[in-house]
Amino acid sequence: MAISVNTMRAIDHWVGVPLCALISPAVALIDTIKNAFSSSPQTPKKLLFIELSEMGSAILVDPAMRNAQARGAELYFLIFKSNRASLTLLNTVKPENIFTIDSSSVGNLIKDTFSFLMLARRHRIDTVIDLELFSRFTAILTGLCGARRRVGYHIFHGEGLWRGFMLTRKVHYNPHIHITKNFLSLIHAAFATEIEVPFSKIQIPDSEVRLEQAVINPAALETVRTRIEKLAKDSGIAYTSGKERLILINPNASDLLPQRRWAQQRFSELIQAIHQRYPQDLILITGSPAELNYVEKVRSVANVKNALNFAGQVSFAELPPLYTLSDVMVTNDSGPGHFSAVTPLRTVVLFGPETPALYGSAGNSIAITANLACSPCVSAANHRKTPCQDNVCMQAITVPQVLEKVRLQLDAADKAKGR
Repeated sequence: MAISVNTMRAIDHWVGVPLCALISPAVALIDTIKNAFSSSPQTPKKLLFIELSEMGSAILVDPAMRNAQARGAELYFLIFKSNRASLTLLNTVKPENIFTIDSSSVGNLIKDTFSFLMLARRHRIDTVIDLELFSRFTAILTGLCGARRRVGYHIFHGEGLWRGFMLTRKVHYNPHIHITKNFLSLIHAAFATEIEVPFSKIQIPDSEVRLEQAVINPAALETVRTRIEKLAKDSGIAYTSGKERLILINPNASDLLPQRRWAQQRFSELIQAIHQRYPQDLILITGSPAELNYVEKVRSVANVKNALNFAGQVSFAELPPLYTLSDVMVTNDSGPGHFSAVTPLRTVVLFGPETPALYGSAGNSIAITANLACSPCVSAANHRKTPCQDNVCMQAITVPQVLEKVRLQLDAADKAKGR
């Protein structure tokens, strides 16, 4: 049975804090001994990124990874096994350099943790960058992996979320700039020739926050196109790819933060509104195989012939072809909003507990947020866990608001495609 998000948070707190307290002096002593007998490498040669739980972050960190790669570093990555596929969208890290930890059970978690610590030493990782926002588990992995240069976010004079003294280069996490720039600040700290307190005293221009585009296999594109046209035909819908528009609706969000979900009823009403304005276009309601029933409820309530349940119909690797064939996607603040950024797809992303100022898509995206006084209510300071059980921030977003942004994105798509 998979470990729940709340269980992971509890373990990170109740086990992580004492472990950090116990391990920190040993790590500091080892650092002192190593520094007395040998100097650390001048620049990172084998650089490991640690980001376990957020699939979308594997996309948002890509500009930082390519920055490190351009400086001559060989890249490695540690991620939960269930999230590994997110690294294949851009293939910035070689498959053999991706380490995984199976979080499906406590036993597997412990086993794979020890296995990783041995692998990191075997590969002689000299630099590790902890991308997680104050996770004790990743701090412990960072401290014990054998790397001489260890970079991550440090709380300094803040209270709470203490992670011990695992880092050799402590970076100030800035909650007022986009997370991609925060990730780039870690790269600066890793390659800096002089120590700063705190890192990183640099300006990061918007031009550095640029995502590469996924390379789309023509055969995969044709496979997805054929599958969509067959599904439409079997459902009695006249649809030709490239002629009628293809609109994606992604109604779910991960269990990591269920408060991000716009109501199923609202998505159904949006589908009805889109169909009324664009009656010839095809609407696909997307989701993972596990979300089939959730998606079906949205479809059945909408009761629109041109809206089809597409949950589980494409593999993760087929998402870029699907997004390339589509014109617009409406989604909650979740992985698809970031995965689509590596394609030309235009998106409308709905934000509530999070803020687009920090986590907005880096693609052709329009963010909608109600800007309530209580939003955003999740951050690095509370392990992204909110006490809210009534997400008024999402309920305040109306169907007409979203429909208007869909119109703007469809007009832009039509212009780009000469339609």
